[in-house]
Amino acid sequence: MPRSPLALAALATVAVPGLDAFDVRRPQVAGTEFDTAVVIDSVRKRWIVRAPIHAGAGAALEAEVALLDGIVAEVDLGRLPFDVPRAAGFAHLPEGGRAVVYPEVPGHPLRLEALGPGPGLAASLGRAIAAIHELPTAIVENAGLPVYDAPAYRDRRQAEIDEAARTGKVPPRLLRRWEERLEDVSLWRFSPTLVHGDLTAEHVLTAGGAVTGILSWGDAKVADPADDLSWLLVAAPQESVDSIMEAYQLRRTELLDPHLTDRALLAGELALARWLLYGVRSRNDDVIDDAVQMLAELDEHTNDADQPARSLS
Repeated sequence: MPRSPLALAALATVAVPGLDAFDVRRPQVAGTEFDTAVVIDSVRKRWIVRAPIHAGAGAALEAEVALLDGIVAEVDLGRLPFDVPRAAGFAHLPEGGRAVVYPEVPGHPLRLEALGPGPGLAASLGRAIAAIHELPTAIVENAGLPVYDAPAYRDRRQAEIDEAARTGKVPPRLLRRWEERLEDVSLWRFSPTLVHGDLTAEHVLTAGGAVTGILSWGDAKVADPADDLSWLLVAAPQESVDSIMEAYQLRRTELLDPHLTDRALLAGELALARWLLYGVRSRNDDVIDDAVQMLAELDEHTNDADQPARSLS
């Protein structure tokens, strides 16, 4: 059974001695792996409490806490231009595992429509992502999270495509397009970096035209930096993309990756394959239908985009 907000508030008072809970609220965005609440104390300070729903989520939470310990040190050294969750205390759960409590990171979820060209929020976002990719990869290794070199990550992408193909629900033309890009060895020559792995508008906090915090680091790994850029190339207003990428490249100290954008766009396409696979594994027909429709639209869009190139060849 899901824990009630009151039960989560009680965990927060155990985890942080002296925390005097005055009010408690559900978060705006509810997760599927954790029971989460916003606790407001007697001096109006806001705290986040997260309790894992199952053992797998508990193990993931412990790895994320270890990762964030290393990232907080980098923030305090001035190497990141934003803040991250800082564990203030833990409460042991009757079924095993721990709940974690941290002060709410300031800011509001990113509004993609607020991104525009120039040196404002778009540039701040590009610099923030670049700063993540400049972090020492040992932070991930020490937390026991996945580490891939470029060939291994390409193999991982190939395995996703193969599994999606076996469902029989991916348009054949789209599969051929993906296979061609996987076979292009030059596309996959990149230097792996620490990547967040789950950047979305809800996980990026902003205020005053700048990125103030980044949340939800449980999918961090050493892998392809293009993954952290794919959502923006797909969903951000087109007029802001150049500012994001220019700021990103200026912030990176060593960036010799001519195919970064190509892989980022491919990662955005493969996200639909993963959505399909999630629906198949969870036997959720609504998700499957949604994925099939989006894959059909992508197939039509990419075919139309490829037509001029074919006619010129």
